[in-house]
Amino acid sequence: MKVRLTDYDENWPEMFKAEAEFLETIFSDEIIRFEHFGSTSVKGMKAKPVIDMMCIVKDIEKVDSFNGHMDSLGYDVAGEWGIVDRRLFRKGGENRTHHIHFYQFDHPEIERHLVFRDYLRVHPQEANRYSCFKEDLTKRYDTTREYSRAKKKFVSDMEQKALRWHKDINSE
Repeated sequence: MKVRLTDYDENWPEMFKAEAEFLETIFSDEIIRFEHFGSTSVKGMKAKPVIDMMCIVKDIEKVDSFNGHMDSLGYDVAGEWGIVDRRLFRKGGENRTHHIHFYQFDHPEIERHLVFRDYLRVHPQEANRYSCFKEDLTKRYDTTREYSRAKKKFVSDMEQKALRWHKDINSE
């Protein structure tokens, strides 16, 4: 799939909210809460225009029972997609609009994603640095697969910085 990187869109928070409200009608009692994460959740950041949503649930195994219904609504049912005990649904086909990541409430990936988001929100200079890095990558890589691979180390290093920041502010 071709990389699409755009300027921040003020509609992204509303797109997140509308999708969360819709998914609430499907998954209802299974959901603990929704979180908007990824670059579209950080005001001012350039991003692929795909809303990353985290749906935190009581029991990840119960999510599988909704696969047929989600498929009938046009969602791509991607299963774990490389992360153990996650369930991923993608909306929008080739012009994706949403990635919905389901995690059980005690999954270790939840904190990493949310701390990284919060770090970028509190440190606009880091968000800008990340945006510039992504923009540079789009000039060198055409596909999302190449682009994602190329940004992996940069993101990992920044996530480690974010986790140290989080630890520091919580130890004060």
